[in-house]
Amino acid sequence: MFEQAQIQEFKEAFSCIDQNRDGIICKSDLRETYSQLGKVNVPEEELDAMLQEGKGPINFTVFLTLFGEKLNGTDPEEAILSAFRLFDPSGKGVVNRDEFKQLLLTQADKFSLAEVEQMFALTPMDLAGNIDYKSLCYIITHGDEKEE
Repeated sequence: MFEQAQIQEFKEAFSCIDQNRDGIICKSDLRETYSQLGKVNVPEEELDAMLQEGKGPINFTVFLTLFGEKLNGTDPEEAILSAFRLFDPSGKGVVNRDEFKQLLLTQADKFSLAEVEQMFALTPMDLAGNIDYKSLCYIITHGDEKEE
């Protein structure tokens, strides 16, 4: 399912989350990881929901399987491109950053400002502040080639 380099990256991520180093991700591990990322007071229900996805103790194998399921659940590149095209009636291959940000903050499954900024940090943009959504779709479906 994954290449060896990807598995190594997942091992590193697992090690960062497994705060007590017992080989299993538990609720206290998740809470501490969130705390280190600056998010305190995470609802118990949210932590429980994450743990329930593993349908048992989350060791590295389960962790890897969960990521495989999530990554395979990504929409095909063409479906994502079609969604972006709705915001690009002129067909230039870009959408305005500020307009898109406003939509993300106010419509449907609203993003938080922090989530929008995190996404924009990885999003290819031109000097005018336009999002190159074709490149972004590639990153979403294939990963960021700069990381490899």
